[in-house]
Amino acid sequence: MFKSISSGIILFAGLALGVSSVSAETRVTYKSAKSTSSYYQMAVQISENMKKGSEGDIIVTVEESQGSVQNVMEAAVRNNNYVFTTPPVLVKLAQAGKVMFKGKSNPKFNDIRALFPIPSLTMHFVMSKDSGVSKFSDLEGKTILLGKGSFGAKEGAKYLKLFGLEAKVKLANVELNNAVPAIKNRQIDGFVTAGSYPAPNVLEAAAGVGVSLVSLSDDQVKKTKRTRLVIPAGTYPGINQDTVTTSLPVIAYTITSMDDETAYQLTKTYWEQLSSMGKAFPWWNGVSGKMLTNIYGKIHAGALRYYDEAGITVPSENR
Repeated sequence: MFKSISSGIILFAGLALGVSSVSAETRVTYKSAKSTSSYYQMAVQISENMKKGSEGDIIVTVEESQGSVQNVMEAAVRNNNYVFTTPPVLVKLAQAGKVMFKGKSNPKFNDIRALFPIPSLTMHFVMSKDSGVSKFSDLEGKTILLGKGSFGAKEGAKYLKLFGLEAKVKLANVELNNAVPAIKNRQIDGFVTAGSYPAPNVLEAAAGVGVSLVSLSDDQVKKTKRTRLVIPAGTYPGINQDTVTTSLPVIAYTITSMDDETAYQLTKTYWEQLSSMGKAFPWWNGVSGKMLTNIYGKIHAGALRYYDEAGITVPSENR
């Protein structure tokens, strides 16, 4: 009789411990980008480091996405531990029901909350060393590869028009993935690309033929209406001075149904793992607490708790 009762107690205790260990594991869905993009690679890196940094308590499942608009749209129908990446301007447009969100308004867009910044999409105007280009006006008469359809291609075309070079530059009819061979074979003088720095194609071109990066003046940055960003000297081989350029910030957001403790642990683990990620993947080294100024909207209460504990300044409008 006593043995039977003891066995029952032990069995119950074991079950209780099992339930406890399961409930301690937090599962998060991270909606990222196309599987071929650098942002999908970043999502995988975040997933791996969340598991490592939390000792298995946080399990992040990465979902492929067709783009940031889809990510924001899904915020209206997802629940609980949904994290997604997007430029903050899309959150602003969604909440206002404008442009691509026109006619698709949803009050749940107001439940979107920020967690932390990730590497920005950074504009690179890459020129071969022997092209002699050091500023935008030097692009006149040069052959440039913009690519097609990408953010970098659209942004590059916009800048050529803004700075009076639209009809003064020859545009190469070559796909962006052929940019490095094209610049090596002197088919083009340079190319435009957008990606988190250091960008692999720029590194390859710099190592292969030697390149320079076109730096923008503060007035030119202002005209683009984009966020100013400085690519530090030494980021690319042979480029020993800072490059002033523009960027499109990207933020990891969630929704208010995520509980405060989960948001806190996600944010805390992310920042604690950032240095380790940067050693393995240099594009993380450009992320800092100063990038919280790029956030549009409110920061999740759980993430805010971490920033206050860590002494990281949060703009008043994001509280």
